[in-house]
Amino acid sequence: MAAIETLAMKVREARDKLAFKPAGVSPNRRARRRYTIRLWAVRHSRFLEWFYERFANMFLFLHPFWKAVGYHRAERPVTFVERQVKGFLFDCRMCGQCALSSTGMSCPMNCPKQLRNGPCGGVRANGNCEVEPDMPCVWVQAWNGASQMQKGRTAIMNVQKPVDQSLRETSSWLRVTAQAAATREGAAEKAK
Repeated sequence: MAAIETLAMKVREARDKLAFKPAGVSPNRRARRRYTIRLWAVRHSRFLEWFYERFANMFLFLHPFWKAVGYHRAERPVTFVERQVKGFLFDCRMCGQCALSSTGMSCPMNCPKQLRNGPCGGVRANGNCEVEPDMPCVWVQAWNGASQMQKGRTAIMNVQKPVDQSLRETSSWLRVTAQAAATREGAAEKAK
């Protein structure tokens, strides 16, 4: 039995030596930087809601361009840009079914349990996550952000569909644009 414990201890020690640890930066400090930007986005959710409405209208205005190029061809470059922008601001996980506009600009996929319809029963008294005690609960932040937004106040109450894993690493910007364009074209045909 002592030989097994010794082997396990050697494996742990070797793993700790091989782990990348930048000088002078603790893992908690790196994580705090991520949370800081994420929390900034929640605090400025009303502005980001206003900005996103204009951005979505611009993307919809470009629908003829996306259609001419082909949504499938535009997917890769748009996904790259989306990953960079949303990754920086919201620590986006690129689920392909963005719910930021209905969750107060707090990405529910950052929840360690990936809950998309509200907090678990383990939110700590200080508003932090039960799984990662140093991290503010995504859903406490979502409620705070949604309370500042115009549409978010009611949108947070909408039940989100389960994550479709086949859409992971795809652009939700293009998907929302294509759906809005199809709705607009359908309404135009009914009006005829």
